Amino acid sequence: MTKAEKAKFVIKTLDEIYPTIPIPLDHKDPYTLLIAVLMSAQSTDVRVNLITPLLFERADNPKMMVKLDIDEIREIIKPVGLSPAKAKAIHGLSQILLDKHNGEVPDNFEDLEALPGVGHKTASVVMSQAFGVPAFPVDTHIHRLMYRWGLSDGKNVVQTEKDAKKLFPKNRWNDLHLQIIWYGRQYCQARGWHLDKDIITSTIGRKAVLEEYYKKTSRK
Repeated sequence: MTKAEKAKFVIKTLDEIYPTIPIPLDHKDPYTLLIAVLMSAQSTDVRVNLITPLLFERADNPKMMVKLDIDEIREIIKPVGLSPAKAKAIHGLSQILLDKHNGEVPDNFEDLEALPGVGHKTASVVMSQAFGVPAFPVDTHIHRLMYRWGLSDGKNVVQTEKDAKKLFPKNRWNDLHLQIIWYGRQYCQARGWHLDKDIITSTIGRKAVLEEYYKKTSRK
């Protein structure tokens, strides 16, 4: 199967499994999405969704957020991890939004990535989910699956993103990156992975990945 044929199979299968696509992080506007995505770094969406209501009850816009001091923000978001750096970034970007962007989240990559704590992946999620701009944010799930499926060499997330954008139609990027994330969580996990439940990898998986899987399972 060529990479193009594999890509078509992935799209067809994911559309069958996820005809409607849940949004992983709870939010109500671009600002609350930006904060939630920033908080999700090295944490889980489930944990972030438990903590953001507590933070947003106190401050759900830049004007209210800068009224909190950094220590107050840190105390609220502590359970998501890396709270000192995240609290500083949340307070700092909120001030910049007020000073430079009239309190609004910018709808372009350059201004988003200039904000404290906002890297390319975070900016891509915001552009995709808040503004509907085609983007392909690559998280650990997408990075892992693109490698397992033989669609990318998986050397780094930058290369994986480039490979994904070449293979998949631009008008599918925003839905597809979410579908792949959900599929990775449910059927193609990093640990405790069962190939018999993973129709995509068992059909188009990289030969070396399948051989390694069967080698490991045969030892048990």
